[in-house]
Amino acid sequence: MKNLLALAALLAPLPAAAQGMVTSADPRATEAGREILRAGGSAADAAMAMMLALTVVEPQSSGIGGGGFLVHQSAKGPLETIDGRERAPMAATPQRFLGPDGKPVPFVEAFPGGRSVGVPGNVRLAALANRKWGKLPWKALFAPAIRLAENGYSVTRPMAAASTNLTPMWTGGTTAVAGPEGGTSTGVAKATSRFPTIAGMYSRAGKPLAEGDRITNPTLAKLLRRIAAEGPDAFYRGQNAKALVAAVTTSKVAPGDITEADLAKYQATERAPVCGTYRSYKVCGMGPPSSGATTVLQVLGMLERFDLAKLGKDSPVAWHLIGEAMQLAYADRDKYLGDADFVDVPVAGLIDRGYIAKRSGLISETRALGSYEPGTPPGAPPRTSAPQRNEHGTTHFIAIDAAGDIATMTSTIEMPFGSQLMANGYVLNNELTDFSLAPEKDGAPVANRVQPGKRPLSSMSPTIVYDASGKPVFTVGAAGGKTIIMQVAKAIIAHFDWGMPAREALGQGLVFFNKDGLVLEQGTNLPAMKPALEAMGHKVSVAKLGLKANAAEKTAAGWRGAADPRSVGTALQQ
Repeated sequence: MKNLLALAALLAPLPAAAQGMVTSADPRATEAGREILRAGGSAADAAMAMMLALTVVEPQSSGIGGGGFLVHQSAKGPLETIDGRERAPMAATPQRFLGPDGKPVPFVEAFPGGRSVGVPGNVRLAALANRKWGKLPWKALFAPAIRLAENGYSVTRPMAAASTNLTPMWTGGTTAVAGPEGGTSTGVAKATSRFPTIAGMYSRAGKPLAEGDRITNPTLAKLLRRIAAEGPDAFYRGQNAKALVAAVTTSKVAPGDITEADLAKYQATERAPVCGTYRSYKVCGMGPPSSGATTVLQVLGMLERFDLAKLGKDSPVAWHLIGEAMQLAYADRDKYLGDADFVDVPVAGLIDRGYIAKRSGLISETRALGSYEPGTPPGAPPRTSAPQRNEHGTTHFIAIDAAGDIATMTSTIEMPFGSQLMANGYVLNNELTDFSLAPEKDGAPVANRVQPGKRPLSSMSPTIVYDASGKPVFTVGAAGGKTIIMQVAKAIIAHFDWGMPAREALGQGLVFFNKDGLVLEQGTNLPAMKPALEAMGHKVSVAKLGLKANAAEKTAAGWRGAADPRSVGTALQQ
């Protein structure tokens, strides 16, 4: 019998070799990640190569002129996170965005120009990730991005749309820019060519880019070659530091005050992940200055007592419940979240199961609460609520290598094309407008006010989900400002409660909210529920939400990636 069993084992088909995968919001970046995996790179290596490639091909959304959050799970090691969020320059004060009348300037005046630029963090983040988990030399990560910058690439539909929206601002005239809640604000350019560098790169004789236009960026390629050869200090010191400071301080619009010393002292920060449970799963993400993990966990935790699986994705009751949990969680977010290096953030209290159960008890299955006030989590200090603005020009990407390491990262420059300023061929962020523009409310300081050296609050929510045995089975992240948190929560609900594969979970419509009430995503299954939701007491509107997410799911055949069907993103196996 033993011999027969041994023979059967020899004749049995061998299990498929483990295979890595990558996914991002741009096919050229996804290919860059796969190239690195095939060269023997780790998940962290592939993710950093995608971040660099996205600097070239998705300049409206992210890049080395911005910052990001990386969540990394080693196959045989701990879950770790790196905070590469931008910092305010040391000259910044809480009054940074106040006008002569002492009131906050309109957002459309706050984001363009040098005043809104924070010290970028992505290059330091990449260097730390490569030191901790990299298998390839630092310089190898730059090869795909350099090739794209030198040889050129075609403009995508999203990039052309971003150019259409903002070209009038660069070249003179009137433009409507995306507002913090999906609306638009109209700004009038007061002089021709306020942003000549970016207008020269991303417009054609004053006209927007068209899909299929060809772009090369030799200036950026030259800088990338220098950073590849000399290391991250080539970004934070020397010629590039001088160029960045010059772009910010000599801006024709709202000149800023970043110094070479601000750049030289920047370091990415390792932070403890924030984890909680949803049903039989463990959900982990970034801690402050991200508001992602705490708010996602609150939304999910408040919904756990309801049978969403039985209700299903087409149930108005299900979306009513999601909408109620969302608004309660965001109320806490606006009151308590900020950079934990500067303010006391009650992370443990916000995700305390007893506290979340108490908040969930406010939710009725049949009637809208109507008023969504913050609670008082255990250990919470006295705090003043203030509505926050968050990233609109953002991207997410994921790499998983054959060994099972997972790197999931969200990266941003805030608005489309950031501050509208460039240095050495890359776009500079406007992340400082992610601070509360008003430093006080009702005479008390707000947690997310501007302070020197501080990181602004972020909605970026790179997330990993683990099964009951502790094995990672799903990872997700998104772009889209404050909707990021809800895109992640919705994808988790759609995947685990409604049984949707990752791509369908990403494509499922979203409910969000504005000052008037719930917002249902246009062109999805949700607008049909408007009458039923209104009957429950909600004020409801329908709108496009500008969503973009990426995910990966563990299947019987191994990891499978997914890109949002709303985007031009792709997923590739190694």
